[in-house]
Amino acid sequence: MFKNWNDVTFDARNEIVFAGRNQGYGAFELRKNYNIRVTYILAGVALFSILLFGAKKFSDRPDEEEVEQTMEVVQIDLTPPPPVEETPPPPPPPPPPPMVEMVKFTPPVIKDDAVEEEPQKLQEDVKETTVGTKDQEGEEIVAPPSDNTGPVEAAPEIFTIVEEQAEFPGGTAAMYKYIQQNVQYPAMAREAGITGKCFLKFVVNETGEISNVEVLKGVPGCSECDREAIRVVKSMPKWKAAKMTGKSVKCFFNLPINFKIQ
Repeated sequence: MFKNWNDVTFDARNEIVFAGRNQGYGAFELRKNYNIRVTYILAGVALFSILLFGAKKFSDRPDEEEVEQTMEVVQIDLTPPPPVEETPPPPPPPPPPPMVEMVKFTPPVIKDDAVEEEPQKLQEDVKETTVGTKDQEGEEIVAPPSDNTGPVEAAPEIFTIVEEQAEFPGGTAAMYKYIQQNVQYPAMAREAGITGKCFLKFVVNETGEISNVEVLKGVPGCSECDREAIRVVKSMPKWKAAKMTGKSVKCFFNLPINFKIQ
């Protein structure tokens, strides 16, 4: 390496700086032998690294037993397996015996000898019988009076599936808006935090009126919620009736009402 005047290890500079002074120890000796010490240190570090790397390689070397185990030859038997003997299928079951038509034997009815049959009267025996000319009194049977003078009309059928379904005035959105505005959440259920759905079933007749409101599945633990749902449905205005072949008919309608605390 080339040294310049500013380098503290430059020998010419150190000779001038330490001229007439004790050069046996101190800064002069440190500056003079600095490069040699650095070289020894670097060489020692390199030698220590080489020795450490070699020791690591030596410790990682596999043992002779492991090498022998890896070199063992595994013999594989390639002999084909013996043929599997096929078991013959079992014989088919015997056919059922032919059906024979049999006649049920009816036991004879034994008549009691003590009961004597009434002999039939011949026409000759009744020739001399006198026939009365007056009617005898007897029980008069009178048919009950009937209120309906005409034919009895059958009750109209209640349809489950129709061509045109019954509808709340304004549609489904208007129906749920009406329910939301008119349902009064029971105070006891609100305080207890009870929520759930009440499934109702009712009939919409030919004129759109609602009847036969019943609960299919109520709110668990809240009968007051079920009664409130029935009240709201009964308070609804007339619906648009269902139709079959263009004619207004009765039909069933299922409606869930949700009780939810907001």
